[in-house]
Parts: sequence; structure tokens; C-alpha cells
Amino acid sequence: MDNPKLEKIKSEIEKTKAKISEYQAKLRDQEREKVRLENERIVALVRGEKISDAELSAFMSSFRKNEPAEAAASAKTTRQEETLYANHDEE
Repeated sequence: MDNPKLEKIKSEIEKTKAKISEYQAKLRDQEREKVRLENERIVALVRGEKISDAELSAFMSSFRKNEPAEAAASAKTTRQEETLYANHDEE
């Protein structure tokens, strides 16, 4: 005494669960790809600034303390000092 409507609903539930799993996997893949692309962009930006590891560390430390303007100024000053010392050493 199977109820065809009940069997149809059960079948639709299983199909829906399968689709949900498929979409969740697709979403995880898309999120991973998004993070990978963001990381590539961040690395390219940092490398483009040609700052040392110490400068980057100091900048990030200041930035975490919510002092982004101070961090940027400090990194710029450090780069200028390094350039000045490098030019002085060449003379």
C-alpha cells in the first residue's frame, strides 16, 4: 500500500539534498579560488612596493593597532632612510 505522492516527495527530497551538497561543494571551491586570487593580488602589491620584511612587519603591526596612517608614514620614512644609506655607501 505505497502512497505514490509520498514516494514522489521522498524522491524530490533526496534530489534536493543531492543538489544542496553539489552546490555546497561548488561554493567551497569558489571561495577557495577567491581567497587564492586575493592572496595573489596582495603578494603582487607588497612586492610592487619593494619593502623589506622588517618594514612589512612594522607596517602590519601598526595597522593592527589601528594606526594605518602612522604605519604608512613609518614605512615611507624607513624606505627613504634605506635609500639615503644605500646612496651614501655608494659614494
